Amino acid sequence: MITNLYVITAISVIGGALFGFDLSSMSAIIGTNQYRCYFNQGPHGPPFNDSPNCSGPTSTVQGGITASMPGGSFVGSLISGILSDWFGRKSSIQIGSVIWVIGSAISCAAQNYPMLIVGRFINGVCVGICSAQVPVYVSELAPPNRRGLVVGTQQWAITWGILIMFYVSYGCSFMSGPAAFRIPWGIQMLPAFILIVGLFWLPESPRWLARNDRWEECQQILQLIHSGKHGSDDFVSLEMRQLREACDDERLHSDVSFRELIEPKMLWRVHIGMFVQIWSQLTGINVIMYYITFVFGMAGLSGNSNLVASSISYVINVIMTIPTLFLVDRIGRRVILLSASVSLTVWWFICAGLMGGYGHAAPPGGIDNVPEESWSITGGPAKVVIACSYLVVASFAPSWGPISWVYPPELFPLRLRGKAVALATSSNWIFNFALSYYTPPAFVNIKWKTYLIFGVFCFAMTVHVFFCFPETAGRTLEEVDAALNSNTPAWRTRVGKRSLNVDSSGSNEIEPNNITDNSEKDVTNSDAAHVEKV
Repeated sequence: MITNLYVITAISVIGGALFGFDLSSMSAIIGTNQYRCYFNQGPHGPPFNDSPNCSGPTSTVQGGITASMPGGSFVGSLISGILSDWFGRKSSIQIGSVIWVIGSAISCAAQNYPMLIVGRFINGVCVGICSAQVPVYVSELAPPNRRGLVVGTQQWAITWGILIMFYVSYGCSFMSGPAAFRIPWGIQMLPAFILIVGLFWLPESPRWLARNDRWEECQQILQLIHSGKHGSDDFVSLEMRQLREACDDERLHSDVSFRELIEPKMLWRVHIGMFVQIWSQLTGINVIMYYITFVFGMAGLSGNSNLVASSISYVINVIMTIPTLFLVDRIGRRVILLSASVSLTVWWFICAGLMGGYGHAAPPGGIDNVPEESWSITGGPAKVVIACSYLVVASFAPSWGPISWVYPPELFPLRLRGKAVALATSSNWIFNFALSYYTPPAFVNIKWKTYLIFGVFCFAMTVHVFFCFPETAGRTLEEVDAALNSNTPAWRTRVGKRSLNVDSSGSNEIEPNNITDNSEKDVTNSDAAHVEKV
């Protein structure tokens, strides 16, 4: 059994990479002539041909094709909580991986767009399961000072999946006929096979084991992960004690269900967990990720130059995610989210102002027969729009990207975590679905004003985060639960720090981990040895 936390994380987050593979394969393929001709609904098809005049699917159908994946993810994320509670975190991820293989096979063999939609919907069910349960699984294994790092790696895996598959799809775009898109959709099955096999060597979540009264296995895994093979340390003892208290509390709530999530005591947390996922979509990032070829087409790029320029955004996405992995546990969640939402507001409003002030409507039918490219801007303003598109990615990647996965599992007690995170993640996917579906028609109908909408969303999220999102960094999951029950205003919360006192009798006592400004406590007992838990 593999017990190194970073190896466990590296294998687990392949589930996140699957979403990245699907996202960029569609982004790179929708602009190719092979795709547009095979699924053509314009005046030159069907029947399908290689005419350079192929306009591809209508904007509504293309929106449906793209949105089918997040539509399936919405369903998958909702059922993932039940699967996770019944079969375990690890097994639910494996189930999702099998579903991915089925969906990818159908997409690869698609003969028409309804078959493609079905395949992508099935892929989405896997993405919904994995996106909800991989963060839960990894967060339940990680110590507080590494939780943001390892859970945030989920987003880094997504960015790598996007980058790798984009270049695979770009390379295949030089092939003729349907092979240009069938090969990428077939290749994306391979990581799922790696994930299915790799999970057999990983431990189950110790918190899920504790919840099912498998205490010996729970303690063994905690010891192997947090203190090596020989004996236990004070942190393992602390976690075991907190887990027993959490499970004792759960026995008092034996009728745990989704209904408890809408009770007044828990509803506030649910709204925060859902909105960190909703706002991550309303940043507008998937306008860039899915439809960047349309955005750059309106800015005057076409053909290979458009695809190469689009790929730069994916490189930025990978690189800019890295700093947060090492900072999120040090400086906390709030400051990162707030600074990013302010910068995103600026970039979207600049884009909207330039597009509205210096652009003009494209000819009927859109630029190069692409109806979504309904607006045209050239010269210096076009270059600024391209630069601001990159800056949107650079602002999202180190902030809302990773933290939207880190944050929800921290907000809920053990008995509700699987279901609550599933519900929070489902809100991500239903908004992803809506944006994926409506963005192409929005480009056609309201044109540059699409940018203005996302600027308003980013301003609204800044206000919401400041007043409602508490800081959760630096605490065990059980301590976060206790701190959230204290009703401290969100803007007064700080990164937690812990002091562990070991007295001369050998017993140990954890100093209270205050969630307010006064988060550090002085240790006055001269007989106590002070050990800082970083």
